[in-house]
Amino acid sequence: MSHKSLPPPAWPISFRATCLRATLYILLVAGLAQGVFYEALHFPDSRFSELSFTELTQTTLLALAAALLLYSRLVIRILPNISLLMFGFLLASLIREQDALLDAYVFDGAWQLMVSLTVLPILFMTLRHRQHFVDEFAAYANSFSFGLFAAGFLTTYVFSRLYGRGDFWEAVLQENYVRDFKSGAEEVVELFGYALLLIAVIEFVLLARRWALARQDG
Repeated sequence: MSHKSLPPPAWPISFRATCLRATLYILLVAGLAQGVFYEALHFPDSRFSELSFTELTQTTLLALAAALLLYSRLVIRILPNISLLMFGFLLASLIREQDALLDAYVFDGAWQLMVSLTVLPILFMTLRHRQHFVDEFAAYANSFSFGLFAAGFLTTYVFSRLYGRGDFWEAVLQENYVRDFKSGAEEVVELFGYALLLIAVIEFVLLARRWALARQDG
């Protein structure tokens, strides 16, 4: 798909639709924050464990985002190379989130193998169609979805890792340091990052639908 076949990134969104989506996203983030608070308040023995609300919700957000991208690629078929690369990235993240379970119930190192089998073919396909990818990226890069995706990536894979360092929390809490503080801080920031990624993917799908309709009208 060439860049010329795509409508401009500024394809408009109505004010009413913007307000509705903003409200739903606020409710999503507020619900996640309230869920974490409820977990910390009522489940002190299992909070931030592999089967906690926070961890299970992280998995759910990633699974929903990956499923939406797969739908976009297979059904809407706008920005197919962008959607494929984003899908591969989120699917690899979803697999990585299950590392403890895969190591325990499949074999040690299973998640690394599964991530490799996911990422390498997708990278090969992206490089094979790199010119189409570049054209699609030029159309996508100025969108609200791309900005949210970049924010989610930085929040999850950069800030949460640095913010959740044990050395940092030992310096802050000193003799009051408890590992739960470190784990909670990192996991909650990571959860928010995954929420941003899901919102970015929702905006991506809505953008792809608008562009698909514009192509039909044109």
